[in-house]
Amino acid sequence: MTADGTTKSPRGGTVRSRVRGRYAARGHTGEARGADGATALPSTDRRRLVLVLLLAVTVGVFTATVPLLRDWFDLRVYYGTVDAWIHHGGRIYDYRVPGTTYGFTYPPFAALGMLPMALVGLRTAIVLALLLNLAALAVVVGFLVGPALRRHGWFGLALTACLLPLFEPLRDTFSFGQVNLVLLALVLADARLLARGHGRWAGVGIGLAAAIKLTPALFIALLLLGRRRRAAGVATAVAGAATGLAAWAAPDASRFYWTDALWDTGRVGRLAYVSNQSVQGVLARLAAPGEPSRALWATAVLLVLCVWAWRTSRALAADDWAAAFALTGLAACLVSPITWVHHLVWLLPSFAVLLRHRRLRIAAALYGVLCSSVVWLWFDDASGLDGFLGSNIYTWITLGLLAWLPVGEAVRTGTGRAAALVPPAVGARRPAERLPGGRRARVTRRHREAADPASPSGADPNDVPQVRRAAPGPP
Repeated sequence: MTADGTTKSPRGGTVRSRVRGRYAARGHTGEARGADGATALPSTDRRRLVLVLLLAVTVGVFTATVPLLRDWFDLRVYYGTVDAWIHHGGRIYDYRVPGTTYGFTYPPFAALGMLPMALVGLRTAIVLALLLNLAALAVVVGFLVGPALRRHGWFGLALTACLLPLFEPLRDTFSFGQVNLVLLALVLADARLLARGHGRWAGVGIGLAAAIKLTPALFIALLLLGRRRRAAGVATAVAGAATGLAAWAAPDASRFYWTDALWDTGRVGRLAYVSNQSVQGVLARLAAPGEPSRALWATAVLLVLCVWAWRTSRALAADDWAAAFALTGLAACLVSPITWVHHLVWLLPSFAVLLRHRRLRIAAALYGVLCSSVVWLWFDDASGLDGFLGSNIYTWITLGLLAWLPVGEAVRTGTGRAAALVPPAVGARRPAERLPGGRRARVTRRHREAADPASPSGADPNDVPQVRRAAPGPP
């Protein structure tokens, strides 16, 4: 017994200090700490509430002054197309928004999916689109960072609710009335099915997304690259069936789209427009007012696809399907002829990967740039070195993430043990853990569920139990 009433431990130090040190080693210090160990977040509910209120005010001022509101323009295109087709006998690809040259540019199946808008007025359609996008965003956030948000409770949810409206691609998706979040949710639903081993229905979401908009078709190539032939077959069959249904319902529109409209990028918009943050957009701004070289663009696309295949293969070799899906979203944005700023919601899975790998400063810096609307400074003139660097900065971010996104690296928890990012594929072999002397460690089901952030049990990865030691083998 010491002078202050604590008990002396036989191992040295007091029992109290040893218990305190043990809790500190597990991260239970009563303070939120950053990746470098420094206090990063307030530790009391009162301070957290103050931070959330300050952020909410900042977001309100920002959204009221900085962003360009799009007046539901794309939703007006969808609504006008369906209205003209159903109520006035018009053709899907003949409709133009009054006073503009813009009309419907998606495959005919997308128009079939939007038929319910023919039953309501424009204002009701806007409200329904907002609700649908909010639901899709909730699904996306739940898939990407749901376990982490549950661990942080109301504070994590409040911070997320404050930070997401700042992200320009999200702001534009909502104010245009776009469908990108719905497509992302469909694709991530397949990612979740694959991660949890429910491969029977995997591919349905990717197939539907590819039938609505062609860009997600690259995820079918991902399934093939990852040897998920059944899921790739399901995705291809679903996309083909949806396209066939559209051809039966609107044969003339289908014929026109696949033979004419698909190849006419002028229907979508100007390639050199600053919002086009694809490789083609970079080349178009360099060549403006002329036309970019198609051969140069094809070469650049081939190089991007080679980098994607190489990096994705590394992710798949490490059973890191989270990184594989994130890399595929990045590549799809780069190789598409036109990638408007609102299409960059496909970067959200990459930010989830950065957070899981504790690259907090990099994630914060890139997220800040994508919140800034900085590319619009070169709306009128993207010439010169500053125009080349500044007007394409979202493309540079996408390229940088494609090249350097963390792949297959273990994330250390507060206990020093590695937590699994995404469960491996069905039938995939987990890397065997080794004990001293080279013997294998047998991993129990409880250990797998605790290490899996998506586990139905909801176990905290920081509380992963120790693996059961295998019986000693012969020397």
